[in-house]
Amino acid sequence: MDINNLSKSQLVMLVLLVSFVTSFVTGIVTVALVEQAPPPITRTVQKVVERIKEFPAQITESKPENPSGAVNGQVVVITQEEQIINIVKENSPAVASVVASKDVPVIEKFLFDPFVDDPFFRDFLPPEFREQFLAPQFRENGTEKRQVSFGTGFFVSADGLLITNRHVVSDTEAEYTVILNNGKKYQAKVLARDPLQDLAVLKVDETGFVHAKLGDSGRIQTGQTVIAIGNALGEFQNTVSVGVISGLGRSITASAGSAGTEELREIIQTDAAINPGNSGGPLLDLAGNVIGVNTAVALGAENIGFALPINLAKKAIADVEQFGRIRYGFLGVRYVNITSDLAKEKNLPIDRGALLVSEEAGKPAITENSPAAKAGIKEGDIILEIDGSIITPENTLIRIISKKRVGDEVTLKIFRDGQESEIKVKLEERPAN
Repeated sequence: MDINNLSKSQLVMLVLLVSFVTSFVTGIVTVALVEQAPPPITRTVQKVVERIKEFPAQITESKPENPSGAVNGQVVVITQEEQIINIVKENSPAVASVVASKDVPVIEKFLFDPFVDDPFFRDFLPPEFREQFLAPQFRENGTEKRQVSFGTGFFVSADGLLITNRHVVSDTEAEYTVILNNGKKYQAKVLARDPLQDLAVLKVDETGFVHAKLGDSGRIQTGQTVIAIGNALGEFQNTVSVGVISGLGRSITASAGSAGTEELREIIQTDAAINPGNSGGPLLDLAGNVIGVNTAVALGAENIGFALPINLAKKAIADVEQFGRIRYGFLGVRYVNITSDLAKEKNLPIDRGALLVSEEAGKPAITENSPAAKAGIKEGDIILEIDGSIITPENTLIRIISKKRVGDEVTLKIFRDGQESEIKVKLEERPAN
């Protein structure tokens, strides 16, 4: 057909026919693409957010039996703000103020008359003359019970078991009172003070307490959102702050008040505000589980706080329930972590592990009569592994040993005189000193 010889009506019909065919083909292709396309972004977000509510304990895990994330055939949407509000409502009743009280002397001020014991001056000097010589003095007039410190704790069982910081209950002569958010007060007994970590376990002789759920601090990651609850400044009960995990595996030297300072290792850093009085309160994840115990804040900095991993507290609770005290496995060595710089400085043949060295204060590298001494470990040895776990600056010797139990037999891989060997050591209980 010669398109140049088409009439006007035939040309119009041809244009309509081409348009129809083009539209039909385009529709088929569009339907095919839509059917193969992934769900809209908004639905994906709904699934993720809704899974927080439906499966809070498995917030980072998928649920193959419910891949759509639907609840009863419907998608439930909950924002992070709503989730935080729900977590605070659920956990606030489990958080309590821990107040220390003790009998302290009552000191009163009085005016001392230097002539009171001299009959001559007392009887013959006029009172207005003696008043010129009265001097202010102080004296003790009995005792009274006063609040001497405060902090935060949280219940971990319905039968009245609490966790707090050791420095919150460090005074062995004080009495401790637990004050709930509703104002109820209970006397608390300190069952154990952790000899190594800033942790303590308390007990209230009542039951029916709302208690927090303990998570797994071994699974937390830098950047995840956390919530801190505590008795800020000893005045603002159940204060809530929100932030993220800023770092893991930190080591700091913290002030313990009258007890001096202590070294805290393997702790969590967070920018969630932790104020004085928050010590001993819970640090929670978005699943509502406690992942840390708030313990310290960096003075002179902004939003740098620290919390002890909850797995340490879980070990403390288990020890108290089984032995009535908190126990740690003891190897009996002093060491420094080997780095590439240290290896060069000391001309070491290896750049990893724990080098056993004495301290400048005269403390030996190997403690006398310790498990290490009994096993024949010597100063200058390098411990490379413990039970196959390689020692690194992140996975330190003390971190590995702290996970062991008293009585465990561990296998140490030792580097000595250019050779590697294995030595078995049975851990004993860490001495009180």
